[in-house]
Parts: sequence; structure tokens; C-alpha cells
Amino acid sequence: MDGQHDEDGPFGRPLFNDPKSKALKRVGAIDVGSNSVRMVVFDGAARSPAYFFNEKVMAGLGAGLSETGHLNPEGRDRALAALRRFALLAQGMGVSPMTCVATAAVRDAADGPDFRAEVARETGLNLWVAEGVEEARLSAQGVFLGWPEAQGLMCDIGGSSMELAELGEGVVGRRVSSQIGPLKLMSMKGGIKARKALIDETIDDLRAQIDGDYETLFLVGGSWRAIARLDMERRGYPLKVLHEYRMTAKSILQTVKWISNFSVDELRAMTGNSEARMRLVPIASQVLKSLIQRFKPQSVAVSSYGIREGLLYEQMPFELKRRDPLIEACRYDEAMNARIPGFGKFLFRFIEPLFEKASPERIRLVKAACLLHDVSWRAHPDYRAEVCFDNATRANLGGLDHPGRIFLGTALLHRYKNSRSGTHFQELFDLLSEKELRDAEVLGKAMRFGAMFSVQRPELMGQLKWHPKKRLLKLKLHPDTKALFGEVAQARFASLASALEAETLVT
Repeated sequence: MDGQHDEDGPFGRPLFNDPKSKALKRVGAIDVGSNSVRMVVFDGAARSPAYFFNEKVMAGLGAGLSETGHLNPEGRDRALAALRRFALLAQGMGVSPMTCVATAAVRDAADGPDFRAEVARETGLNLWVAEGVEEARLSAQGVFLGWPEAQGLMCDIGGSSMELAELGEGVVGRRVSSQIGPLKLMSMKGGIKARKALIDETIDDLRAQIDGDYETLFLVGGSWRAIARLDMERRGYPLKVLHEYRMTAKSILQTVKWISNFSVDELRAMTGNSEARMRLVPIASQVLKSLIQRFKPQSVAVSSYGIREGLLYEQMPFELKRRDPLIEACRYDEAMNARIPGFGKFLFRFIEPLFEKASPERIRLVKAACLLHDVSWRAHPDYRAEVCFDNATRANLGGLDHPGRIFLGTALLHRYKNSRSGTHFQELFDLLSEKELRDAEVLGKAMRFGAMFSVQRPELMGQLKWHPKKRLLKLKLHPDTKALFGEVAQARFASLASALEAETLVT
């Protein structure tokens, strides 16, 4: 059994220490889009890398492109200025050469080649122009970075184009590209009626090319994220984390209608988005409405990962791609920040008997919690529980939906605090059922108790045994470490038993 834990699964050999993965320790990418120019530097080769640097300039390269056939002159100047800055930053961070991708605006503009030559001459950066279907593939890979098991349809909207790609079994399927980005639609003639007709006609054509049934629609792109943020406002949704935020088709259609009641300035005031982004939202919402009506997904999920993350995924070793992004990120966090790195797997083995009948998804969260149980120890003791909750619910973690975030945060809160009362997280607790909250409390209190047995050899921790039908919790202590079961440990054991509504037996 020890070999199974050590060599396979989430507690296997740390791949971010592998030479191939170490080559990904710091990776940078620049995305030159129709609306924005962004530089991202990823730090750490864990399956969910951290954002070491992330800067965006809303240059508007594609503004007016459909009318002039050329890049917007002001946008071109702003984009070039941003790229000069990014090139210097990349050198300073030691991430040269950068992977630089240009999409629809540079791809379609008559002066796109000239702009690329100017960028190379002025900055030393080489812009690779992605064709529409290649852009779709990279964005879909970005979704896989966060959801390795993603099944459904990916839709990436930029300023001047929109791409679709099928997702399933870790493979990108059919891909199509269109020219109905909101920046391009904004400048078309004929008003709202003509724009709606073009949107519907284009999406009808896309539906004919990609004709499968897709339970989940994964949304990639700043305009989609802005709409999702407005959906949160309309619903009064308390967890303002866009990644893996879920919506229904009905909710989206209600939000699209709701958006039409407000001015751009009013929408900006609700979310803090830039004026350049928010002025595209009313048009993008009409595209999303048409998309929902024709593809009829049961669920819509927002992905904060897109083409830049897809470029990173492209460079990952196959073995790393197969790993669970949540567990890998937690293992990396433990290695960097825990007082006793490596104790998380011992703690998991110790409390695992309490979760023998749990689902694989729940076991996955138990493992993640054990890895993270001690990474916030530097926080002030009076606020450590709250810091744990905040870190788990708001961290940049892939492979973790919103209920999972809150479950994990609640468990870690109980790692340091017996009661949830007195915290200001009630509106987030309300997103879980009473049973889920009880299960998170049991997990937290089990970790709180297990942490009292911080020994270097797992067999010295003793053994827990849970008999749910008898409501009996047994603890078998190791003869050499019985002294660890002192007064504080006994109190924590009693608290765990109380959460389980159990009698206890210690031998």
C-alpha cells in the first residue's frame, strides 16, 4: 500500500522537480489580440502554475478594421509601446525569448506583416500569427490546463473573431473560426437589426459545421468574463471568482436582457471593468444569446484560462499534462510554505479511514486539504482560520469548482478553529448544503487532531478507525508515541468525535 501511495496518483513523485518540468520554472507569453495586448509570466512548473506577472493594455488594434482593412493607427502605436515595455521586462525577468502570438487583427489586416516587421525591428520580439483554427486549438488547450477531463464545446471570443472547438478525452476535436468579434461588429453598418441578422446567420453556419450535442459550454475571453461578472451582480452571487463560475442557459438569457437596461457607465460601476471592455459587452451579450439558443448547452462554465495558458500547456511534458491541476498546485504550495513539507501525505493516510465511503471527488478534496493544512502558519494566530478560508476560496487554482473551493476553505478554517460562528463568511457557507458543511467540519477537525502527531514516520501516528453504523470512533496509539496524546490532543479528539456524533475508544 505504501508503494501505491508513493509512486502513483496525486502523492506520487513530484513532477515539478523533474528536469523536464524544471525547464518550465518560469515561462512567458505575449498575446497580441484585436482588443488587448497582454503579457503573462507563469512561475513554477506545477500543474496549476502561479501568475508571476500579468499585465494588459487595451490597445484596440482591431478597431475599425472591417471598414479600413488596416490596423487602428492609435491602437498600433499603443500596442507597439506596450510590446517595447514587455520586451524589456522579459529580459529583466530572465524569460527571453518570449512566445508571442498575434490573432485576428494582425491576421486579417493588410498592414499586419508590416506591423510584425516593425515589432521585430523595435523590440526583438517575433510575432507568430495564429490562424483561426489554430487559435481555437490553443484556447481549448488552455481549458484543458484547468479542466483535464473537460467534455463539451469551447467558445473563445476576441475583439475581431470567435472560435469554437470540441473538447473530450483530453483531445481537441473539430474547430471553426468566425469573424463576429464584438469590436468588428460594433463598426458594421445597418444598426442593431443588421447586426443581429449577421450574428444569427454566422452562428447558424457554425452550428452546421459543429453539429454535436454539448452538455457544457466553456467560455474563454474577456467579454465573456465581463458578462459572467454581471451575472454574479444580477444574482447577488457572493464568490467573485470567475474561473469555473457556472451559469445556466436560463440565467444567461435573463442577464442578457438585464444588461440592456443599463448604460456602459452603469455597468462599469458594478464591476470595475475598463470602459474599452465594457462597451463591447452589450454586443457580446447578443452573440452569447444566439450561441445559447442554437447550441442549447445544459451548463455554461467560465474559464479564465485561454490562449496564453494553452501555449504553456503546449510546452508541458505529457506526464505533467496527465496530473491533477489541483493536487499538483497544493503539493507545490506545501513544498514551498509548510513547516514540515511532506507531512500532508502522512496526515491523509491517518485520517483516510474516516472517508472510506466518500466519492472520488470528495477524496480528492480531502487530499488537497491535507496538503494545504499548514501552509498558512505564518498568519497571525487570531486570523489564521480566516486566512485559510480566504486563500482556498480565492486562490488561483485550476480543477476546483466553486462548491469545492468553499468546501476546501471551510475544512481549512476548521483546521484552526472549532466553530464557524463569528466569521464573516456566512453568505459563502450558504452555497453549501448542511451535509457538506458538516463533512467539511469533520475533515477540518480530523486534520486539527492529526496535526498533533507530526512525526517523521507515519506508522508512529497511530491508527484511526471509524464505524459509522455504531457511531464509534477508535484510536489505536503506537506504544512509542503515546505521550503525544496529551491534554490538547485529547480535547481535539473529543471535538472530532462530537462532529461525527460518535462515542470514542482509545487503546
